[in-house]
Amino acid sequence: MNLPQNNSFLFILSALIFTTAAMIWGCKSDVPSTRSESTLNLVETSNGPVRGLNEDGIHVFKGLRYAAPPVGRLRFKPPVPPEPWTEPVDAYEYGNRAMQGSGPGGPADGVQKADEDCLFLNIWTPGLDGKKRPVMVWLHGGGFSAGSGGDAFCNGKNLSHKGDVVVVTVNHRLNVFGFLQLSEDWSPDYASSGQAGMLDIVMSLKWVKDNINRFGGDPGNVTIFGESGGGRKVAMLMAMEPAKGFFHKAIIQSGSGLDAPSKADAVALGRELLKKLGIVEGDVEALISIDAQKIFDAQPSMPPSPPSPSGQLTVPIGGFVPCVDGIVLKHKPFMPDAPAISADVPLMIGSNKDEMAIFHGNDPKFGKYTEEEFIEHVHSVLPGKADELIPALRSAFPDYSPTDLIVATDSLKGYFIATVFQAERKAALGEAPVYVYLMVWETLADNGRLRAHHALDVPLVFDNVESNRSMVGPGPKPQRMADIMSSVWIAFARTGNPNTGGLPQWPTYDPKNRSTIFLDIESHVVERPYETIRQILVK
Repeated sequence: MNLPQNNSFLFILSALIFTTAAMIWGCKSDVPSTRSESTLNLVETSNGPVRGLNEDGIHVFKGLRYAAPPVGRLRFKPPVPPEPWTEPVDAYEYGNRAMQGSGPGGPADGVQKADEDCLFLNIWTPGLDGKKRPVMVWLHGGGFSAGSGGDAFCNGKNLSHKGDVVVVTVNHRLNVFGFLQLSEDWSPDYASSGQAGMLDIVMSLKWVKDNINRFGGDPGNVTIFGESGGGRKVAMLMAMEPAKGFFHKAIIQSGSGLDAPSKADAVALGRELLKKLGIVEGDVEALISIDAQKIFDAQPSMPPSPPSPSGQLTVPIGGFVPCVDGIVLKHKPFMPDAPAISADVPLMIGSNKDEMAIFHGNDPKFGKYTEEEFIEHVHSVLPGKADELIPALRSAFPDYSPTDLIVATDSLKGYFIATVFQAERKAALGEAPVYVYLMVWETLADNGRLRAHHALDVPLVFDNVESNRSMVGPGPKPQRMADIMSSVWIAFARTGNPNTGGLPQWPTYDPKNRSTIFLDIESHVVERPYETIRQILVK
């Protein structure tokens, strides 16, 4: 069988999920067809005046610069404020997305140029009236190497309108430009070069704190949320001292970030790249003058990292990702415990039932695997647990085909168990509530063969059904599900409690009851879901 043998495969493909989805789903743009259909509006920010649009009653500002271009002498350094301006700047189009792989970096609203100069954010707000609305800051998926705040999934207009909330999406440095950790041979200015991309997000949150009141938002009620790689960024921020105080609630969707590589491992990877570029340790002039595309192209191809113990979802060493630098991030985000620095931050966390279906979906054998091949797969990815796990999987999913059971195996050993670890560690701090969900609603697209796959939750949370019909499917049910999902997210952002009309009472999570809401057209709460499987995986 040609199937993934360890969790690193999940991360490699997670980094490309939005690129893949762009090709599969062909998401449409939500930008207005002509500017004459919209009304211009002007806001004075701390950096200077900006002019946005009014689209269907929502004020939209795209491509707002929140930091100086991270180029030249600012390359690989922490972000700094931009030079102020006095003349109004048009905020009609998305700013550059971070440099990433060739072709589209994700399904996008309109054309987004990929460039090293990528520190921009976007805002959707119902009013410029001084009203203190909840603020929802979205961190895009694509691992730490791809994606954009302009991805079509996360156009914030519908969510903003529905919930009377301010929606912000952020672009930041990715891959080598965001996470190249330089050694001690470089100047102190580069001490946290391996966290530059995360510090970009912190800078964007500081911009939100300083400015969002001018866009009708409450700087004292900010929720950070993200899916896949975006969820892992949320987890990182919860453990980062520079981010403390800039957000007040957190939502992690299908991206439980527990682990991070050591600084030593990150430095070793960086040295490999510098050697390939012919740059001597400490040669700042060479580092700032070399062409950005050469740096991008020189990123080494790393072998897959070994399977993690107990199926834990970890950041792979094989790639440029945030590391434990001892300054910005002083310890692993959620290993062995949840970060005390964010103990008072309410958390909502969950995943989708069949996350891995989209990764397997293009396999010619998808839907055709035999019972014997399912058994072989479980033995290959979870040796030592297979004899117990196989009957437990069949019992938990009695109507699943062998292909579906393969997907379930990989989804449970990665996403589900990582959510369990993260939720129970956060709940153990006892200072803020934790709410856990599993989205079990299955897409109607493509005859439903991908069930509740990775990223299916994103257009539902953003209430972007019509522009993503090829992903969510036809008929009224996708919109009904979007109404449920978006309402839950809005309620949590407003109060820190996701309970809202139409749901059964959703209890907080604790290691005894492990109360988890199964989000569906008819949602229900399950105590200790998949408990036999959980016990097998954590042994």
